[in-house]
Amino acid sequence: MKKILITFLIVLSTNLFAQQDPLFSQYIFNKSAINPACAGSHDYLKINVLYRYQWVNVNGAPKTLYASAYSILRNPHVGIGLNIYNDIIGPSITQGALATFAYQVLFPESRLSFGLQAGYKYTDIFWSKVKTFNAGDPIVNAQFENRVVPDANFGVYYYTKKFYLGLSSKELLQNEMNIVRVNGRNQYTKLLRHLYTMVGASFILNNQLRFQPSMLIKFVKNSPPQLDINASFFIMSSLLVGCSYRTEKAVALMTEFNVTEFLRLGYSYDLWFNALQFYNRGSHEIHLGFDLDIFNRRMLTPRYF
Repeated sequence: MKKILITFLIVLSTNLFAQQDPLFSQYIFNKSAINPACAGSHDYLKINVLYRYQWVNVNGAPKTLYASAYSILRNPHVGIGLNIYNDIIGPSITQGALATFAYQVLFPESRLSFGLQAGYKYTDIFWSKVKTFNAGDPIVNAQFENRVVPDANFGVYYYTKKFYLGLSSKELLQNEMNIVRVNGRNQYTKLLRHLYTMVGASFILNNQLRFQPSMLIKFVKNSPPQLDINASFFIMSSLLVGCSYRTEKAVALMTEFNVTEFLRLGYSYDLWFNALQFYNRGSHEIHLGFDLDIFNRRMLTPRYF
């Protein structure tokens, strides 16, 4: 990958359809990565670890490691959590950590949660991994100022045992990162505000089978809206199989298996039907989940979602 190309993407990312937030096919298993109000939406400590290798066989393709943990407290109105991530795209790396606080309004058959995340984000570039054909270019020889900046997200989440609806906004502060001075002028990457809407439901088909459709809509400035539609079946309360369609002309096949009452294992494989289909071998995503009943509540909330 040419250094001049990477520099161009960094400097002009506000005008390109760049990926600033990690992309996940298995968002239904790790909703707190999208909406902080999901923290505390179960009666137990929920830990998720997810690794995604996107566009296999493409040099510099995105690789993301994401971990989250959240739990409701003894006070049923309050949930807390922690999210950490490491996202590598080509020679660039983005890291961050976010603490989560959520407050829930309790109704007889439902809950309305408000969540806030606050933390930091850091980006850097490994120049040793970059090659260039134009060593005299002023941008190539410029000095980059990599910064640690504060980060904040907000969300609202309404849910029952069989339905959920969430609205969230990420990158609220829209900070400037990767500042570079070229020909006496500062240029930089600006984080763009991401808006998400997600909705899902669970329908009983028989004693052993549930149908669980869901949808995620993502809005980012300078990019077309992205829609992810998922249809999954939950079989015998232990195995989920599903399929998603994403408006980037991608299809994701996924499954999750409850290995034990406390351990879940998930996997998804993405197929692309756009111009990238000739250059990659799909995308792999592995998910590991732990559900720990630390307050001995006997798993009062059914794990439909």
